[in-house]
Amino acid sequence: MASSFVIVTGLFMCLSFASAQPTTTRAFFVFGDSLVDSGNNDFLVTTARADSPPYGIDFPTHKPTGRFSNGLNIPDLIGEKLGLEPILPYLSPLLVGEKLLVGANFASAGIGILNDTGFQFLHIIHIDKQLKLFAHYQQRLSAQIGVEGARVHVNKALVLITLGGNDFVNNYYLVPYSARSRQFSLPDYVTFLVSEYRQILRGLYDLGARRVLVTGTGPMGAASLYNPQLVEMIKGLNKEIGTDVFIAANAYQMHMDFVTNPQQFGFVTSKVACCGQGPYNGIGLCTPISNLCPNRDLYAFWDAFHPSEKANRIIVQQILTGSTQYMHPMNLSTIMALDSRI
Repeated sequence: MASSFVIVTGLFMCLSFASAQPTTTRAFFVFGDSLVDSGNNDFLVTTARADSPPYGIDFPTHKPTGRFSNGLNIPDLIGEKLGLEPILPYLSPLLVGEKLLVGANFASAGIGILNDTGFQFLHIIHIDKQLKLFAHYQQRLSAQIGVEGARVHVNKALVLITLGGNDFVNNYYLVPYSARSRQFSLPDYVTFLVSEYRQILRGLYDLGARRVLVTGTGPMGAASLYNPQLVEMIKGLNKEIGTDVFIAANAYQMHMDFVTNPQQFGFVTSKVACCGQGPYNGIGLCTPISNLCPNRDLYAFWDAFHPSEKANRIIVQQILTGSTQYMHPMNLSTIMALDSRI
């Protein structure tokens, strides 16, 4: 009799979860590179990792988490501002049961728009694989809340995708006379990247994404070519779909505000990274033997490639409330207000 009670109780709990209302919690999905990776690479055999101190020195646990930051990264801070439960890396074994309703982070440090970007890092989750994992996630979610419930839950989710920087730093400019630089002039390469990115965004839409924040690249030589073409591509894709699915975030301008005038934002410098080695602490990633600044809040950049948590907070504030100079065609606060009426 006791065993029958356990079986019936377990069945009731499963049915209760399956009939849960998935739309009561807005899911959050993240795709992209090290700017938004929350630890997937910790589960991979790769050199692109942030699993040793002093990464995470200002995280609540003061331990490395796989984030390429001294503390919280952009997805963390967006979730914090929106009151969302923190999402887990998709490869985390803790991402089970009701945690699936919260969403997942598929990002992997080192990747780009192109699958040959980041080859030197060995095993990383290239963007086509991230989309396949997103499809697999939906199968897992469907097993919990049903196919229709999963479809609605994904449609109502917020999505963030950050790609592009590595296609220059870790591909086109990786070595002199790289394969891509011999194949394309820089303007032609940018056009090629944007056309490939369009297919990725269309793939996200086909997988059910309906609110997608798309960040451009930060300060780099090709940004003036790449970012305007990215915005125009997004405008065209939205027009083709018939609604504003994709929102362009002007990461270049968000960075340049504190790069050109760091003191205005409370930084002592934007020219020297907090953690690193060599001139300006600008060589390589942060390691246990790197130079380390005592106060991370005074530095715009944590390492040679990634903003500090404080700088990330400035970026996220512009994502939330920035004008059309920063967010096109609308900022995240406007999106949330519009979607709350549906």
